[in-house]
Amino acid sequence: MLLKEVVTKVPLASSELIVLAPAKVNLILRILDRRSDGYHNLWSVMQTVTLQDEVRIRLRPGHEGIQLQCDVPELAVDRTNLVHRAASAVLARAGHSIGVEIDLRKRIPMGAGLGGGSSDAAATIVGLNQLLQLNWSLTQMAEVGQSLGSDVPFFLYGPTAIVSGRGETVQPVAIEGFRWAVLVNPGFGVETKWAYSELASTRKGVRPLSRLHQEIDHQRRIRWSDLCAAAENDFEAPVFAAHAGLREIKQALLDRGADIALLSGSGATVFGLFPDETRARGAEAHCLRDNRLNVFVVSTCSGPVVCH
Repeated sequence: MLLKEVVTKVPLASSELIVLAPAKVNLILRILDRRSDGYHNLWSVMQTVTLQDEVRIRLRPGHEGIQLQCDVPELAVDRTNLVHRAASAVLARAGHSIGVEIDLRKRIPMGAGLGGGSSDAAATIVGLNQLLQLNWSLTQMAEVGQSLGSDVPFFLYGPTAIVSGRGETVQPVAIEGFRWAVLVNPGFGVETKWAYSELASTRKGVRPLSRLHQEIDHQRRIRWSDLCAAAENDFEAPVFAAHAGLREIKQALLDRGADIALLSGSGATVFGLFPDETRARGAEAHCLRDNRLNVFVVSTCSGPVVCH
């Protein structure tokens, strides 16, 4: 699902539109060597799912400044917010000083390893590109996105891509068909900086990409069977060591028929992929016995999504 394909104009408001911003899961996540800029090189197969935030953008001709509001009170709506920063970056690059109002409606849990903030930022770039009639290419929008966060460029190229480098290298790939995903969020977050620190201090060295990963890296159409055989996340060892309950969630999803179950990103969300909705709903019912857990049953995105 390319974000540019899920833009819809709001009736009777030519200066306003809505963009749906999907969550992502990491089907594979390898953390490689440290770069000279202090970041790590990574290699990941990323996939969007149909859990989506809604980003409503409205231009205010004759005004200046960015006004952001959100239906989640604890989320800052000042210049520290990625959506605010994305809008500011677009206006600066385009040389516009028009007023912009953005209403962010969150469905993706925050700090969950699902890329919600990055997806919202990408949606803001796409929306303003259309509203301001900038006609930027995906490459130009990705350049803006990369300045904001490592995951932002992916959301411009999804639904499925191999992401490498710091996140700036995105190679779209195709997977035939789709899977049902059960996302289980424990109600707390894992700080990415902490996860990287724990990973660096606990592993003995950097493992190179496996033969299977190298084969996938050269493919442009991937089978689910290959992805399931290659699925792994380097963050699981340090994060599960600190949060044993997440390992139990993973095992519960596997026990109920998941093809794979993994931590997404640096966590704390654990997801399972299922071949059919029946088994996905069974896993959902099991997880909902624990009222501390937030559970979402969604599908992987395999094409454009219709907005309402």
